[in-house]
Amino acid sequence: MIIDLHNHTKLCNHAEGEIFEYVEKAIECGTKYFGFSEHAPMNFDKKYRIDFEQMKNYEDAVLIAKERYKNKIEILLGYEVDYLKNHMDNRVLNADVDYLIGSVHFINEWGFDNPEFIGRYENENIDVIWQKYFSAIEEMAKTELFDIVGHLDLIKIFKFMPKSDINQIAKNALVAIKKADMSIEINVAGFRKPIGEAYPSLSLLKEAKKLDIPITFASDAHKPEQVGIFNDEAVKMAKDAGYNECVFYRKRKREFIKF
Repeated sequence: MIIDLHNHTKLCNHAEGEIFEYVEKAIECGTKYFGFSEHAPMNFDKKYRIDFEQMKNYEDAVLIAKERYKNKIEILLGYEVDYLKNHMDNRVLNADVDYLIGSVHFINEWGFDNPEFIGRYENENIDVIWQKYFSAIEEMAKTELFDIVGHLDLIKIFKFMPKSDINQIAKNALVAIKKADMSIEINVAGFRKPIGEAYPSLSLLKEAKKLDIPITFASDAHKPEQVGIFNDEAVKMAKDAGYNECVFYRKRKREFIKF
């Protein structure tokens, strides 16, 4: 992947490794634009994200790496922000960064992608859960606060699949993403999860291409060794969906590059 914008650091409390280790692995993989997008602070689910007091340290550390490696790779600075009503904060939304990834990890404050809470699926209607998830994605896009949609169909993580047509469930969300002028990422973390495929599925990616929604790429690495390990799969998937260019961001401005 020439671009890899969604990666974490040990500051989020569930990743490991040093920033320079992630960067050096990205250089080894031939990445030209590599972004850190730490889980942004909020007053909910604090265990799995940085604190507000750590924002400066995080940003400074990434900018130091940016300067240190400037002759080998371009380092970009971002946050992965949870879209959760009444829990988003202007200190994050107005941060001086290159991009913001908007992600949905919660349905009514249920962390549906957290293995700690997987038991709740047994008591839920899976089709309803999928619709609630994509309704939240739609709401997030309509805020126009974010640049990139994180792992578009994350709800499939544990392979609880709906009976309804997924493309129809996601239709309104994709339209909202297009209207908000956002991009979506091909996030390969799904290969490391029970679902065993990237986010989004190839079928959903083809629907995004029909709407001319731009793409970017993401390792979503939580360890340095996870950087770039599914590069070939991600690029093939993008080409199979009809894409030949992807995007990155500098200071919230989108730029396209061929791959």
